[in-house]
Amino acid sequence: MRLLSARRKTRLNIDDYLDLLNLAAQLGDSQWQKEIIRKLEMMQSELTDVSL
Repeated sequence: MRLLSARRKTRLNIDDYLDLLNLAAQLGDSQWQKEIIRKLEMMQSELTDVSL
């Protein structure tokens, strides 16, 4: 049950980061986009580790 809760929380965070990535793209802020993408990659890695 705890794993499901962690995934839901992470999913909300991922959605938030995707919204921020979209905003960064609209603003033309490539540095911010890179930072957000790095964070998303880290989150994906954490999810992969948890599901194994």
